[in-house]
Amino acid sequence: MYAIVTTGGKQYKVAKGDVIDVEKLDAQPGDTVELDVLMLSDDTKVTVDPAAVENLKVTCNVVDQFKGEKQLVFKFKKRKRYHRLNGHRQNLTKLEVVSLPGEKEPATEASTVEAE
Repeated sequence: MYAIVTTGGKQYKVAKGDVIDVEKLDAQPGDTVELDVLMLSDDTKVTVDPAAVENLKVTCNVVDQFKGEKQLVFKFKKRKRYHRLNGHRQNLTKLEVVSLPGEKEPATEASTVEAE
């Protein structure tokens, strides 16, 4: 089972247990955030209808706030002796996917023993 979620103007394919890096969210490590679902797929069917996935959310735990790798920005104009080199590091948030909507929780041994 997987879902396509959106945050920060980008889309991500996630499954339970995945760890993804997204643009910075206003949350502290240990907090829980919910992401909007654009598409939901299990083994038998795919749900893409906007009305059907409108209220569905993927639950994630915030693992870390960090800066990404440096991206170099180089500007150059030939024959004008103009060149500039700048660097940029994007602020990112590391999320761990905890649950997907409609996902069945696995049965624990304690619940199966009580049923017998």
